[in-house]
Amino acid sequence: MARTGSLICHIVSRQVWETAIQEGGYQPPSLQQEGFIHFSYPHQTAATGRRFYAGQSGLVLLWIDPALLRAELRVEQAADVGESFPHLYGPLNIDAVVDMTDFDPDGV
Repeated sequence: MARTGSLICHIVSRQVWETAIQEGGYQPPSLQQEGFIHFSYPHQTAATGRRFYAGQSGLVLLWIDPALLRAELRVEQAADVGESFPHLYGPLNIDAVVDMTDFDPDGV
C-alpha cells in the first residue's frame, strides 16, 4: 500500500490491535479518559514514538484512511509541542485501517 499524505497513523501494541480486530472495534483508554483517540500525520510518527513509546517493543503503526472513518475526526493543536494532530472522537472502525507495519520507536 502506498502511503500518502492523506493517511493518518496510530501507534498501538500488536496484541491490543489483534484483540480489537477480534472484537470488531478499537476503543483505547484515551477515548474514555480524554474523549478521543490520538493520531499523527506520517511525518510526526517518529517524534510521537520517541516521546510516548520509547523502550517499548511489539508495536505496530496503523495506517488509516480518514475518508473511511465513521466517527468525527478533528485536527487540533497540541500546545505542548506546538503542532496540530488529528483526533478521533469515537471508536476506530477496523475497516478504516488500510495497512499495518511494525514500529520500533527507538529505531525511527
